[in-house]
Amino acid sequence: MKKNLLFLILILLTTISCGERVDLLVHNAKIYTVNENFDQATAFVVNDGKFIAVGGEELVKKYNPANTVDAQGLAIFPGFIDAHCHLLGLGLSQFKVDLRNTDGVEGVIQKINEHQQTYHQKIIQGDGWDQNQWEDKSFPDNKKLNAAFPDTPVVLERIDGHAYWVNQKAIEMAGIDSNTEVKGGQIVKHKGKLTGVLVDNAKKLVDKIIPEYSKEDKIKAFVKAQNLCFENGLTTVNEAGLSKKDIYLIDSLQKKGAISLRVYAMIANNPADIDHFTRKGILKTDLLNVRSVKVFADGALGSRGAALKKNYNDHKGHYSDLLISKDSLKRIAEILLSKSFQMNTHAIGDAANQAVLEVYNHVLDQTKDPRWRIEHAQVIAPEDFKHFNEKIIPSVQPTHATSDMKWAVDRLGTERLNGAYAYKDLLDWSGVLALGTDFPVEDINPFKTFYAAVARKSPEGLKSQKAFLPKNALSRYEALMGMTRWAAYANFEENEKGSIEIGKFADFIILDQDIMKTDIEKILKTRIVATILNGKIIFSNRL
Repeated sequence: MKKNLLFLILILLTTISCGERVDLLVHNAKIYTVNENFDQATAFVVNDGKFIAVGGEELVKKYNPANTVDAQGLAIFPGFIDAHCHLLGLGLSQFKVDLRNTDGVEGVIQKINEHQQTYHQKIIQGDGWDQNQWEDKSFPDNKKLNAAFPDTPVVLERIDGHAYWVNQKAIEMAGIDSNTEVKGGQIVKHKGKLTGVLVDNAKKLVDKIIPEYSKEDKIKAFVKAQNLCFENGLTTVNEAGLSKKDIYLIDSLQKKGAISLRVYAMIANNPADIDHFTRKGILKTDLLNVRSVKVFADGALGSRGAALKKNYNDHKGHYSDLLISKDSLKRIAEILLSKSFQMNTHAIGDAANQAVLEVYNHVLDQTKDPRWRIEHAQVIAPEDFKHFNEKIIPSVQPTHATSDMKWAVDRLGTERLNGAYAYKDLLDWSGVLALGTDFPVEDINPFKTFYAAVARKSPEGLKSQKAFLPKNALSRYEALMGMTRWAAYANFEENEKGSIEIGKFADFIILDQDIMKTDIEKILKTRIVATILNGKIIFSNRL
């Protein structure tokens, strides 16, 4: 039996010893505290859910623990924080057709048929298709969808969440025709005829025909997603855009003990919901933090909805517009600043990032510590990097770079690609970088995040593959900081989590190998031995 599985059950002390009575002692470990000095330790003590001592083996004699863990030299880290994800979306995906890794239209239809044999849904929903993985990388049309499903509406969301592919039945139910226009989005046509592809704001035309999930389904979704997080060593997640109703559902489930995952919830950009929370003020418990708003400046690069300064390299005459005007961005920013709420804006294209940077720097000119964020910060023009600073935190997802590496140059061209996925450059300008996955857009696995950030290679690629834009690789130290201490800082939570220090929540993970030392190509084989929240095991990887 491997040594990492020897201590999954806490060893109850049977001997009476002197010293202060505490809940838990962990020793004989390789502990990365991720404190200010990045100190290492071999032992720590937990009482009432918090660290009360961190040091060496002298703690064994000093304290009288109810439970002791001999870590047998294994590596221990603070609980990982996913700085940008979609917890509810991950949980709800169990009710949808999984279209990831399909090889084309026929493969999509096959998966839908298999799904319907079990679920018999009146409205078929699926997500995860990506035409960039297909032989024909152009947007699909809905001819074969119409033939296969003439009477049942089909709504399939692209992997980035920024486009739908729907059949004719769904188009008819949504009241869309060839004359329908939409601002901040695109109804894709070919030779004047609808293809069934709807980008960004055009999705809202179909959203109205999709029934809302029941409260019971959402509860199941949150529980399932939480368990996946714990299995992957995540103890805090940043939910990037939720309605008031769903935020209060999380709060109620946490208060009942139905879920214990810590959630930093960004409010979706809905005027009524923003008004509600800004009037009531910041909502903060040990498990929930609501003090930010998620705003969309543009769409995604994969669906050509990212707002670029110049035309797409592979689609002449198209550069895409902002989803929101600069004036509107400024009005929202001024409201949030006046209420001490954080603004977290999705910006992928260089035009979108330029607009957000201009608004942020103007509005925040006299504010000392706003910690406003740009989510994704994916393509930056050379002249705009200097507008990042300690007030503006880039919140990035390293696996986006390695997922997009096969086609990003097609969209951007070689010259513009140099300012894309530029994590090291962003860190140099801002001083802090928050790392996430954007799951379920990308895999929830944090070791894929770590590997992509450091190796700049696709987790699914060959060891021999070349690193993607390696000058913007992060060091292991920087990657770990982005998944722990810096992510906590980006949430205004650095005094309670993100490192193993006295007074902070006893959230930590035990790994079967040391990701700071092992061969980089072995990182993806790392296993979570145990995930601990408030000093209590919430997941253990038993044989």
